[in-house]
Amino acid sequence: MRYIRNILMHSRFAAIAIGLLLTFAMLWLDVSGIDWIANLIQRAESLVYDIRLNATLPDKPTADDRIIIVTVDEESLRQQGHWPWPRDKLALMTKRMLESGAAVIGFDIMFAEAEENSARQLLQEIGAGRPERSALKGQIAALADEVNHDRVFARSLQGGDIVLGYTFRNDAAAHTNFLPPPIGSVDGRMKSMITKMPSYTGNLPVLQQAAQHGGFVTTVPDNDGILRRSPFLIQYGNHLYGSLALEMARLFYLLDDATINLARIGDRDAVESIKLGSVTIPTDGAGRVIIPYCGVSPAFRRVSATDILTGQFAPGLFENKIVLVGATALGLSDLVATPVQSVYPGVEVHASLIKGILDKRFPVEPSWARGANLSVMLVAGLIMALLLPWLGPWLLLIAAAVFAAVLIGANFWLWQSKGLVLQLAMPLQLVMALAVFNLAYGFLSESRQRNRLKDMFGQYVPPPLVDQMMRRPDRFTTEGESRELTVLFADIRNFTALSETLSPNELKSLLNSFFTPMTRIIFDKRGTIDKYVGDMIMAFWGAPLADERHAPHAVEAALAMLAEVERLKPEFASRGLPEINIGIGLNTGIMNVGDMGSEFRRAYTVIGDAVNLASRIEGLTKFYGAGVIIGEVTYKKLDDFVCRKLDRVRVKGKTKGIEVYQPLCPHDQASDALRHELASHHRALELYWSKQWDAARDLFEQLHAQHPETEIYGLYLQRIAEIRERPLPPEWDGVYERRTK
Repeated sequence: MRYIRNILMHSRFAAIAIGLLLTFAMLWLDVSGIDWIANLIQRAESLVYDIRLNATLPDKPTADDRIIIVTVDEESLRQQGHWPWPRDKLALMTKRMLESGAAVIGFDIMFAEAEENSARQLLQEIGAGRPERSALKGQIAALADEVNHDRVFARSLQGGDIVLGYTFRNDAAAHTNFLPPPIGSVDGRMKSMITKMPSYTGNLPVLQQAAQHGGFVTTVPDNDGILRRSPFLIQYGNHLYGSLALEMARLFYLLDDATINLARIGDRDAVESIKLGSVTIPTDGAGRVIIPYCGVSPAFRRVSATDILTGQFAPGLFENKIVLVGATALGLSDLVATPVQSVYPGVEVHASLIKGILDKRFPVEPSWARGANLSVMLVAGLIMALLLPWLGPWLLLIAAAVFAAVLIGANFWLWQSKGLVLQLAMPLQLVMALAVFNLAYGFLSESRQRNRLKDMFGQYVPPPLVDQMMRRPDRFTTEGESRELTVLFADIRNFTALSETLSPNELKSLLNSFFTPMTRIIFDKRGTIDKYVGDMIMAFWGAPLADERHAPHAVEAALAMLAEVERLKPEFASRGLPEINIGIGLNTGIMNVGDMGSEFRRAYTVIGDAVNLASRIEGLTKFYGAGVIIGEVTYKKLDDFVCRKLDRVRVKGKTKGIEVYQPLCPHDQASDALRHELASHHRALELYWSKQWDAARDLFEQLHAQHPETEIYGLYLQRIAEIRERPLPPEWDGVYERRTK
């Protein structure tokens, strides 16, 4: 007893025991057969199926050359009038498609009601008892057959392989019109797993008999209203009828019939598969297939119906093609909810099914899927229940992620390479349940980690970002790592001379008044303070919290700091403090960031060549008379700032030259005059670098005269004058050598 008690008291063994119980509980839920549980599991699996399907579909589906959809779209309704159209128009459209070489034409449109005969309507309006109009009535009566558009349409249907769509209904309403011949039958003494329907709505007999072929367009969505499966067979009485897609594919293959492979399972007839010649279509026992969606609509080539009616289509467009005629206009109600799109044309569902037959590609849930699903859950649950309690939080998460990744990867591979639909939601929920349970044992450790995180970063990072980091402390670390960041150096100009004129208290007051608003700006722009050294501020963007826009945020902060300095000048003057000006340098690149130092003192900081270059760039601000200068990598990451290119310069300690820029303002704040000035300046730089000294000098002189406050123009005039006196070496590459910091 003591031995057992010691085991139970040991948290790891208790965690293992509870993990095993969780595993077997999940297995029981999966096989329990309780309706509401089964519905929840099916909803979860359907959601995972939709995610998997969309994740593996191409961004833009490639149209199948064998299938064309003639669509009654908004443009057709605008040009030809509201729907339904007179059937002589449909006759003309059918005739032209057949003349263009269509192999099979299928109508995802029903013709259950006769079209009003305009001649007979006129006879009724003329009425009886009007002898003076008897001759007119006779003429109109003679025209009645000629304007019978149903007969005109019926004659057009006799010219080729044409399939009319009809529907089965799940109510006890009276049968309407005419059914085409069935494609098979079932033993009336056996129960059938095939979907049964008690009634139907067919096409007018004159049309269905003329077309000879028909296929149902009935679809049955899942419980959540999403259409994932479609029946290829429906039972009416003891007869089996085929879908529109199945019938069109049969005619395209020039087959007389389809072979339905039935198997007896207990006292039931179940469908094993359907064969069209050499093509085997895998179905479930009810004769349904999983719809092989190709992508979002339009996934197939479309031709507007009005183009057929007006003859505006290429000759031979339909040569040996399967043609589906259907509606895609929003007002015609032939839209369904699918996993790939919430509003999807029903005609494209039939096209997807036809393409699946032609490609011999249908997703299938095999008969052994149930056993495989339970085996996967059992193995994964046992391994995780025994392993996770021995791991720390990080390894636990990694292990759970690996298990989930293996399950997802194997499931996706079987889906894409073999077309197999296997359960994924329940195994993933089991992995999640075991991981969450075991993480609860590390709660106290996690709390300590959160507190350490707050203590570590609170002095560097603005409070809102610290709060954001605290929500996911596992994502942040003080360990060193390499990352692309943007670093900023800001320095008060002539600080040494300025400090000599102030007492220690005055100097302290000045620096505090300067650092406080500068720090607030950096924090507001999501920056991290690295350090204060004398009159210098060092900050960086992109760590510890990742920031995809670290460069723009750093530039925004730099421009705001310059503006704040201008605001401080009158305030300092009123307090008897000297005027200050600053120079700011920024650079972007790969840097090492982390908690660095000695065992006595450490700091969260950045180091690296890109950091040193930022310091050198800051040293250029006074030379070029610019408040802010950025490196070329930073410049390339800006998409909404107006910048002045300053120079190609080789800073001290570097062998390679870089281009440096002066950010001026956001694009939407730039005046036309500024844009014109910059265009002229950049043109002058190109002339300078191409050694066209006279042209460059003339343009810089114009700019200097117009903008004497911009020091860069005078600098280039002086440089050109020096070049004329001292010729350049032959290997000159336009880079200016800056030998001092």
